[in-house]
Amino acid sequence: MSSNPVAETVASLMPGARAELTELVAFKSVADFGQFPRSESEGAANWVADALRAEGFQDVALLDTPDGTQSVYGYLPGPEGAKTVLLYAHYDVQPPLDEAAWTTPPFELTERDGRWYGRGAADCKGGVIMHLLALRALKANGGVPVHVKVIAEGSEEMGTGGLERYAEEHPDLLEADAIVIGDAGNFRVGLPTVTSTLRGMTLVRVRIDTLEGNLHSGQFGGAAPDALGALIRVLDSLRAQDGSTTVDGLTDGTSWDGLSYDEAQFRTDAKVLDGVELIGSGTVADRIWARPAVTVLGIDCPPVVGATPSVQASARALISLRVPPGVDAAEATKLLQAHLEAHTPWGARVHSEQIGQGQAFRADTSSPAYQAMADAMAVAYPGQDMQYAGQGGSIPLCNTLAALYPAAEILLIGLSEPEAQIHAVNESVSPQELERLSVAEALFLRNYAGS
Repeated sequence: MSSNPVAETVASLMPGARAELTELVAFKSVADFGQFPRSESEGAANWVADALRAEGFQDVALLDTPDGTQSVYGYLPGPEGAKTVLLYAHYDVQPPLDEAAWTTPPFELTERDGRWYGRGAADCKGGVIMHLLALRALKANGGVPVHVKVIAEGSEEMGTGGLERYAEEHPDLLEADAIVIGDAGNFRVGLPTVTSTLRGMTLVRVRIDTLEGNLHSGQFGGAAPDALGALIRVLDSLRAQDGSTTVDGLTDGTSWDGLSYDEAQFRTDAKVLDGVELIGSGTVADRIWARPAVTVLGIDCPPVVGATPSVQASARALISLRVPPGVDAAEATKLLQAHLEAHTPWGARVHSEQIGQGQAFRADTSSPAYQAMADAMAVAYPGQDMQYAGQGGSIPLCNTLAALYPAAEILLIGLSEPEAQIHAVNESVSPQELERLSVAEALFLRNYAGS
């Protein structure tokens, strides 16, 4: 790779990229302003805006989206008559979870064993840096041959849909011939991968009430209906004996016909404890890319420490349901809510509300942009052919953009390979992946300009 001028330029920029990622990771930009100050997200947004201005972007703006957050936009004009490419990333991050469980502080980028650790290092502040590196490398080697739009979202992790609604209200803003979503990842380190499908998702909060207030479990237990017990029954009804998702009326999905995922490799990637079985049926790829999956994200109930001998009057849970391409997320939400009501025992009162939703996505991999990316990745990753994989996660904006711009070619790449442990403690990014993917994106833009 070193004989390529673009690759040489990116290599020379990596120390500066680390310094920039250190600055960006330091912002606690969790778009849940009940947990983290709004000023942290505003600081990150302004950092991105300043970085775009420094690269010569025009019309740089902080867009106030309907969910109360800000997305950062900028436009870099290219040669007259050139194609337009939209580069996407997000600067908001997941909460750090148990900060004490991090080996190093979550908001301090720290190098360890050849990786850079910090919340957002891979998902997706590293994606912001990747876009900047690609553009800088092109500017140093003849110029950027396309018009470039950059959009950095401020609430992707919350699933609140602010940027999707803003884009629908301003349909010309993000229009492009090709769209590179920098929020996916290679199947494994060193294997160049584009993500061709995404599962959709819905988030539902459910509450069960049985009593006017808690009761003494010795005096009333055995006859008084326990709301926590009822909730446990409901949640258990969402899985078959083998762990497969079972929502009444919801299709089981299909089979995955792309890159296979070895079961032993998956156990290693997922850090499954010895002797613990995987759940579901079919291949691993079927289960995580082509079939629905329910997850109980949280339960409101008394913690073990400090619990009293009480029959619980109320209990709540937050449920995530991932749905594969071909399944409408809105319909899946209705089925999930109907299932929760149908399986609530003892006549208990049940109330559910949807708090987030995103549709599944399937890319057209036969488009010219995919060939341009394949050729670019072959240079950035010598000896490796570009692979197609699915992703179990959801990026709702993809569907919004596909609906707004049906002629646009959408590609998903990024830094969130399995070792990155995104959304978990000790998230990290491989600097080698950041370097190679920045080279690949730069060469893609050059290839696509001539396609």
